[in-house]
Amino acid sequence: MSEAGGSSGGRSSRALDALVAVAVRLAAAERLAPADAEPALRAVAEAGAAALRVTAASIALHDPLDNRLVFRAAAGPQGGGVVGLSVAPNEGIAGYAFATGQPLAIADVATDPRFGRETAERTGYVPRSLLAVPLVDDDGIVGVMEWLDRLDGAPFDLNDLGVATRVAAAATATARATGLDRAAGRLLRRALEVALVDGPAAAAGDADAIDADAIDALVAQVSGDLAGDDPLWRLADRIGQLRAADPDDVELAVDWLDALLARTRRRGRSGRRPRG
Repeated sequence: MSEAGGSSGGRSSRALDALVAVAVRLAAAERLAPADAEPALRAVAEAGAAALRVTAASIALHDPLDNRLVFRAAAGPQGGGVVGLSVAPNEGIAGYAFATGQPLAIADVATDPRFGRETAERTGYVPRSLLAVPLVDDDGIVGVMEWLDRLDGAPFDLNDLGVATRVAAAATATARATGLDRAAGRLLRRALEVALVDGPAAAAGDADAIDADAIDALVAQVSGDLAGDDPLWRLADRIGQLRAADPDDVELAVDWLDALLARTRRRGRSGRRPRG
């Protein structure tokens, strides 16, 4: 086999090893936290549309890998066309709310220079008025929720803003709880990049030197990087690595988790909040 062919084969092997390692983490993570975000987000969007009686309500979440606000869910008679669209995190009124962390109500979007008319036209509906609220908690801003045009034709008022803020809090909690699918894509993409492009063997010019154990270590590193967003990935990585452990060692891990759960229950009964 030629040197080029061997290098290509090595890259393919590393890609497969990375996919297997990622699959193990995902299997563990999916058991820890279900990944299907859309139904839950759509339910929040429907509740938001009903609460404010609007033509459309939508939820956009920030994808940190691509640095885009992606509309993941919508409701209302004019809401469907926005799902799947994405904008820059500083583009349009949604981008302004995301970048500043400030809610805003626009009575006439045609007079506001921040309004992205081209994006609105792509959805098939151009609103007259708009209310945007960032999805924010103590850990930062994860996205934006928008409401378009009250059905009664009135502009959005302070009462609407109060209701929208409460709905946005629910959307934020839902986004945090269902962030697995977005993180999974980041884990997979980064693991493949590390394995195929900028891993230690690739940097040394040895295209075939990264074995399965090294791939596993690289994916573990990426899982650790993601743990800054969600500690779930650090736990999923450890569980994934247990597949190669001695059964007696696995029993020790189970005993430790049982002790941790008992400690958590005791804290719950005492009313103390766990640190972390």
